[in-house]
Amino acid sequence: MPDYDAIIIGTGQAGSPLAMRLAGAGMTVAIIERALVGGTCVNTGCTPTKALIASAHAAHMARRAGDYGIVIGGGVSADMKRVKARKDAIVEQSRRGLQASLEQNEHCTFLEGHARFLSPRKVGVGARVLKAERFFINSGARAVVPAIPGLDQVAYLTNTSMMDLDTLPRHLVIIGGGSIALEFGQMYRRFGSAVSLVERGPRLIEREDEDVSRAAQEILEGEGIAVHLGATCTSVARRGDDIIVATKGANGTPEIVGSHLLLAVGRRPNTDDLGLDEAGVQCDGHGYVAVDDQLRTNVPGIWALGDCNGRGAFTHTSYNDFEIVAANLLDDDPRRVSDRVPAHALYIDPPLGRAGMTEAEARQSGRRVLVGQRPMTRVARAVEKGETQGFMKVLVDGDTKEILGASILGPGGDEVIHCVLDLMLAKAPYTVLQRAMHIHPTVSELLPTILGALQPL
Repeated sequence: MPDYDAIIIGTGQAGSPLAMRLAGAGMTVAIIERALVGGTCVNTGCTPTKALIASAHAAHMARRAGDYGIVIGGGVSADMKRVKARKDAIVEQSRRGLQASLEQNEHCTFLEGHARFLSPRKVGVGARVLKAERFFINSGARAVVPAIPGLDQVAYLTNTSMMDLDTLPRHLVIIGGGSIALEFGQMYRRFGSAVSLVERGPRLIEREDEDVSRAAQEILEGEGIAVHLGATCTSVARRGDDIIVATKGANGTPEIVGSHLLLAVGRRPNTDDLGLDEAGVQCDGHGYVAVDDQLRTNVPGIWALGDCNGRGAFTHTSYNDFEIVAANLLDDDPRRVSDRVPAHALYIDPPLGRAGMTEAEARQSGRRVLVGQRPMTRVARAVEKGETQGFMKVLVDGDTKEILGASILGPGGDEVIHCVLDLMLAKAPYTVLQRAMHIHPTVSELLPTILGALQPL
């Protein structure tokens, strides 16, 4: 007989709620964690970085107080030990609450240790061997450490080790131009560090539209961040207290001298040490567990959820994975990954909210595409807040009238995007939103206006 009805590997944002849901349905569940309860989101991702961003925003607004007619005596500086302590307290509260919920559930057994498959129905955790009818892999992902000559001779940081930093870097050099790089770059610039971004591609956040990339670069450069595009890092070295980052093609800058180095060049799944070969579970060439549209692996009775399956790299996609699996197993509700509308946010300030297709994807789709746009300089709420950077853009299928995608870069962009996202999921025509009466003064109120002035792309 199996020891459990279900075994979950990992306590991230899919594994933990799934454990509670299965246990609530009367199943005996074991959930195994080798590191910190809550996974990336709680410990090194969303929760701590957004807490740090909030502190950085406070410093930024204090420096801008004069723009609003407010006088603050003396300079503004960041006490990084207190900034870190605030972040740590928020993380600790979240982690402890989640762990307590798992430990106190009578049908759920929480185990600390590294789980490895011994067969399709057995895992080893230390000296213990556990059996189950069902397995759910929620092992997450970690930062990629590229093979850069000299990297083994210098101290470098990743998004994880940045969480331990309680001092202010004199000059933070960041290799990468994606969301992690941009968020940390702006954050530490606002704390008071000099910051340089080194991106080998021709623009920042390359998965976004070119106009979004340009606007994001202007925002960062406007705050004093040095952006080096088309710059390949060829080596790093230590020189006294400095780290020397040698680059090729960096707009005539052969080397960048900094005090700290952050690597932000991508993520890789934590699947290489789970014994997946012993279970016969297939992975793709990048190490992601191969799953179908309902997150089942090639082995019956084994599912993969969250960052390790390559079907999304966000907390919201991980949590949605949980919802899909639970609906199929417990609710007789055949939900699928392909049902969801792709969406994400970039938490620079102002934030970017994104849903659906980019402009490039819409063009390539062969549809007759209409577009509506408006700069934040023409949004009353943005003007009143003194935050007029960015713009709003919505793409529409001219024949079906369905919304194809949207980019909202500006105040509240990460919240405003949900007006569009929900309509897209409902597959409702854009005219539903166009005819809605939105509240003034808000950023959202401009969406109907934009949709009333669509033009061919």
